[in-house]
Amino acid sequence: MQNLTNSIEELQKETKNLSTKQWDFKANADRWSINQIVEHLAIWELLFIHEISVSLRVGPIPNFPKQLPDSLFLNQDPESLKPKNALDYTKPFSYTIPSGENDGEYNLNWITNMREESIEFLKNDTRDLRAHYINFGPNIHQNFLMIFTHTFRHLKQIKRVKEHPDYPE
Repeated sequence: MQNLTNSIEELQKETKNLSTKQWDFKANADRWSINQIVEHLAIWELLFIHEISVSLRVGPIPNFPKQLPDSLFLNQDPESLKPKNALDYTKPFSYTIPSGENDGEYNLNWITNMREESIEFLKNDTRDLRAHYINFGPNIHQNFLMIFTHTFRHLKQIKRVKEHPDYPE
């Protein structure tokens, strides 16, 4: 739970007091702005928590035969650290590609509200979340691991945007 808190707090810190030009700056046409990165994070947060919600409704599967190690979801694999293409996960659909039409602060509030609900859920729920599986793959615990590793990965991307020599002051 601490990593869920730390990752959203770091996202808030990295985006605090950004001007519209800073939110919308793109190093080139093929790169995302900070606004788009945060929108992408919010879209995926919504997808992740939807999967968690469905899994909770299905109920526990205590003797699930295909239990995956947590290390698969903690970026221990060097392959998992390589840049990703969001379309690879959603083909043939493009719903995780951010439009950039939302205001940056709106996107930040959107993801922050969802994250706060998740943290509150984890504080108060007593179920064994490792016994609730999502689409016969990761369990809920592992889905939360993916949420914060995804956020930390994109925080690095935000820092790269801010380090660009043409990034607005």
